[in-house]
Amino acid sequence: MVAARLVFADGTVFHGRSVGAPGKTVGGEAVFNTGMTGYQEVLSDPSYCGQIVTLTYPEVGNYGCTDIDLESDRAQVAGFVMRNCCHEPSNFRATESLPEFLKRQGIVAIDGVDTRAITRKLRVSGAMNAVISSDEAASDAQLADAARTTPSMSGLDLASRVTCAKPYTWTEPSSPAQFGQPVGSPLPGWPTFAKRPHVVAIDCGVKRNILRLLVSCGFDVTVVPAATPAADILGRKPDGIFLSNGPGDPAATTATIATVKDLIRTDLPLFGICLGHQILGLSYGATTYKLKFGHRGANHPIQRMADGVVEIASHNHGFAVDPASLPADVRQSHVNLNDRTCAGIEHTKKRQFSVQYHPEAAPGPADPLYLFRQFAQHIAGSKAG
Repeated sequence: MVAARLVFADGTVFHGRSVGAPGKTVGGEAVFNTGMTGYQEVLSDPSYCGQIVTLTYPEVGNYGCTDIDLESDRAQVAGFVMRNCCHEPSNFRATESLPEFLKRQGIVAIDGVDTRAITRKLRVSGAMNAVISSDEAASDAQLADAARTTPSMSGLDLASRVTCAKPYTWTEPSSPAQFGQPVGSPLPGWPTFAKRPHVVAIDCGVKRNILRLLVSCGFDVTVVPAATPAADILGRKPDGIFLSNGPGDPAATTATIATVKDLIRTDLPLFGICLGHQILGLSYGATTYKLKFGHRGANHPIQRMADGVVEIASHNHGFAVDPASLPADVRQSHVNLNDRTCAGIEHTKKRQFSVQYHPEAAPGPADPLYLFRQFAQHIAGSKAG
């Protein structure tokens, strides 16, 4: 087994084993995710671009990997950190082991390290740059220097790195089970359309399951690059606009913010998730700020402010919208009960809303899937009115 090191910018070193692409050194922002499952979705989620992800659950890789579970066309993380990586998966769906997947995807990974200590460090010190290396010739000091010279996530536009190169149409639907319904049954409370509405999704790093759910809502879905001008989007005659999740500092996505500023002047229904939520807030004139260590996990409690209902949702973000900076005609709609950060906003006069979390992830609870129904109802109301 090849030795590897995880070295932080402050010089802290963790020694472990290389279980991914060999002979490489990679840097990124070190973060942690508290989910017990979903490691392949984490690896392939474009929102993790530029980050070294530590999983707090100790056993990773037990059910192997299959390309069916990819959230994009490739692994997106900068590096991967685990307590114990399973080399012999036990699941009928698996087509390869996690180490095989990591090596095929060129992802540097380390296991055999104390992930509890790493998580405590990040919670106390905050998200910090680090490197993973299996280069035995490099000294600890050299690797710490490499971590310090890794670009900070603040001010970094990564959406432009992960967005699609050109527009495309998405047609694959989600499984009805994701809505808690048996195959072939209607979805209660969902509008029906005589003609399928057209939704344009602005791709800042969109997850495939979001696109599947939009198709399952009854929409024809066109995906466009993040920097697409509003005139080009409106020229496609959309019935609704979707703003996707993605990586990096939301304030750095200046081209997308300019597009959304033009789009919100129309009466088109608009729905944003995660980075899309932050971009919508910035387009209204609000501000965003970096969280100390972010929210990344599958069981964060969110309260809907209109009726006090609490939903359990999946999270992956390192920035937040400052609700005090919202204009008078935009209000906070959801709040994170762990730290009272803004988890959703909505326009008081237009059919425009967004949430900070990932309703499409459905990590067990499917509580937030009503947001897709709300978007469908907004489009139905817009077409009727």
